[in-house]
Amino acid sequence: MKPDTVDAEIHSSQERDKQRCPGCIFCEIPPHRIIDSNLLGYVIKDMYPVTELHSLIIPHRHVASYFDLTQSELEAMTELLRQTRDSIMQKDPSVEAFNVGVNDGEVSGQSIPHCHIHLIPRRKGDVRKPRGGVRHTIPGRGEY
Repeated sequence: MKPDTVDAEIHSSQERDKQRCPGCIFCEIPPHRIIDSNLLGYVIKDMYPVTELHSLIIPHRHVASYFDLTQSELEAMTELLRQTRDSIMQKDPSVEAFNVGVNDGEVSGQSIPHCHIHLIPRRKGDVRKPRGGVRHTIPGRGEY
């Protein structure tokens, strides 16, 4: 389901519940894990963080691919990314930068078929050579 218009937002929790997939861990996330939310998405801490405060931004609607998000969902995810970034920077002044990433599809490494965006805080010295960032997704191919 990908509505063509921005005003095709899901307005009630009852409607959101119809868009969930039984057995999907992100569709059945316990409310106590949610650290922030808006009408179309929510934020949790990553269970296997790459760095401290690594967070996931997740649409309420069960959709596997980032590219199948509606315009409204994209805007809602961006809002949550910004809010989470601001919150992390307030909590930890050692955070100087971020990696934002999406694994889209099994071949890319997506292990949960429900779209989620990684927000990974970065601190000076957390890796020996940060140049190239996400280019190092494929080992040995990120150097330039």
